[in-house]
Amino acid sequence: MFIWEMVICYNHKNISLILQYNQPDSVFRLMNRLLFLLFFSIFFIFEANSQRFLGALAFGGNLTQVDGDEVFGYKKIGFNAGAAAFLPIKEIFFVSLEVGFTQKGAYQKYPRVSVIGQGLPYYDLRLNYLEVPLLFHIEDKQFAMLGTGFSFNRLVGLREIEWGKETASGTSANIYSMNDINWIVDIRLRMYKSLRLNFRFAYSLDKIRTRTFTYQDGSSETRNQFNNILTLRLVYTFNETIRPRPDNGS
Repeated sequence: MFIWEMVICYNHKNISLILQYNQPDSVFRLMNRLLFLLFFSIFFIFEANSQRFLGALAFGGNLTQVDGDEVFGYKKIGFNAGAAAFLPIKEIFFVSLEVGFTQKGAYQKYPRVSVIGQGLPYYDLRLNYLEVPLLFHIEDKQFAMLGTGFSFNRLVGLREIEWGKETASGTSANIYSMNDINWIVDIRLRMYKSLRLNFRFAYSLDKIRTRTFTYQDGSSETRNQFNNILTLRLVYTFNETIRPRPDNGS
């Protein structure tokens, strides 16, 4: 097990984003050192450019499914939260780097064909990731912000249940990929001052697992599986100057 500690310091016009971690087991040690060095560098850049950077906190949830499995629909509910730094490039263009925690997976309580003696739920998959999105945004008149980019996801925990019983699919079993690169489309609508409603769609660019399914007639099918995520969050931005909208009547 490893623990990330996130500290957000806000003092007048300065925002500090600090991340530190406790030493993990050897399975995650190299990955966590690389992430720590990345965010340690971000912290110093943030401090040196605190008048230019914007900070943001996000909190919300996911509706997810895994494409390529035997269940259908965005039925798995998960948690999504993160902290981000925004760098304005020009008046309406921004680049953001975020670190967060996100939960993905799939769920179906009842199978399409019932089997006597089998437990429920039919399938329940929970995938926990540490996520680092890098996005490019454009803002329209300070009301709507549209962004796109990619996120790197590191699998930090999972639980898989089939027919009411937990499987042996752990992070050390090498059944699911430890890394997941997602393409992201991000839409933010200003609700009140620096508070925005954030809708996000994300999809795996590479498989997270390859699985062979065997059916009752003896046939089988091998499929690659991909994460498919819908996210709804509230995002609050710090250190933001909100310009008044121009008066078209003047």
